[in-house]
Amino acid sequence: MRRRDDMTFAPAEYERRIAELRQRMAQQELDVAVISAPDNLMYLTDYQTTGYSFFQALVVPLDAEPVMITRKLEESNTIHRTWVERTRPYPDTGDAIKTLVDVLEEIGPKGARVGFERNSYYFPAYQQDRLKEAWEHDLVDCYGIVEESRVRKSPAEVEVMRRAAVAGQAGMAAGLEAAVPGVTENDVAAAISSAMFRAGGEFPAVMPYVASGPRTMIGHSTWEGRTIEPGDHVFLEVGGCYRRYHAAMMRTAVTGELTDALHSAQETMKDALAQVRSLVKPGVPVGRIDTLVRELIEANDVGAQFVTRAGYSIGIAFPPSWDEGYFLSVMEREERPLEEGMTFHIIPWMWGVGGTQTVGISDTLAVTADGCESLFTLPEDFTVHAA
Repeated sequence: MRRRDDMTFAPAEYERRIAELRQRMAQQELDVAVISAPDNLMYLTDYQTTGYSFFQALVVPLDAEPVMITRKLEESNTIHRTWVERTRPYPDTGDAIKTLVDVLEEIGPKGARVGFERNSYYFPAYQQDRLKEAWEHDLVDCYGIVEESRVRKSPAEVEVMRRAAVAGQAGMAAGLEAAVPGVTENDVAAAISSAMFRAGGEFPAVMPYVASGPRTMIGHSTWEGRTIEPGDHVFLEVGGCYRRYHAAMMRTAVTGELTDALHSAQETMKDALAQVRSLVKPGVPVGRIDTLVRELIEANDVGAQFVTRAGYSIGIAFPPSWDEGYFLSVMEREERPLEEGMTFHIIPWMWGVGGTQTVGISDTLAVTADGCESLFTLPEDFTVHAA
């Protein structure tokens, strides 16, 4: 392991992460782990690239130096970004899986028991099938072996997420200010993006969601050139990113009068977030957050529905999503207890106020030793512009 001082974290942080991975490998009786998920590669080594549609993997033996397998073009990311000393690049005309098998034969004990991430988005089924055909020894699914460490962020990781939050909040503030009658959703998206990047943010796993008027009823819709009109409401969701770590929030702008229904929705969501912050502390089951939010939102008097989970773990992410919900979501039956260092995007949003308006207020929370803290300071009230 090369010790260098120009990575996102100090060398000791990566040494700890690799040590924890190897502890789990030993528990699962693995001789070698093949880590291919882009977010896990970033977590373990600081490696990142936008070229992750090509096969890449960190091959980690129990007792020897890891080897990074990448497309030849991406080897430079290993050399210039990471602590990894051993690389095995393959050309565009090469065979990534044959390269992987060759490395396994070289660095693992004879007949090694190999773990791989079966649920990795970028290790597709046809490549997994080829690996199973080529590797005649034990090959087992070790999905979650890295995520079990990622679910609890270190103090250093939380600090990086604070920098992501600064960028996200700058973008959101600019978007709320820009969301006035006569401008387009594209104008609002441009204002968000410019402010976010100028505040030190990097490209997020998802660009901002910007939807106005009736388009807010379309799930995960974002800007499409619609002109904001007097009396519209504008739903915004922004995820700031720094060194691939994310912090996300929802806010809402209104042009014209803040109707009784919208005011009621605003207060309901603010109350839900306040009660969540009072609830969250180590030892509380994650599912209790969902139960609380669901009860409060579903008791609304404005005809809105609560149509999703109440939140998800958030941290390292690459497109197509900024959430870590694939390994920990805030859902009613989730019995895992909260732990210090966990970070969540909590989303008590309301779909269909009065049947036609979707609005949101959300927060990114970090669980502390005795409670939680928000990574944002932006006011939660709807931003109201004159019509």
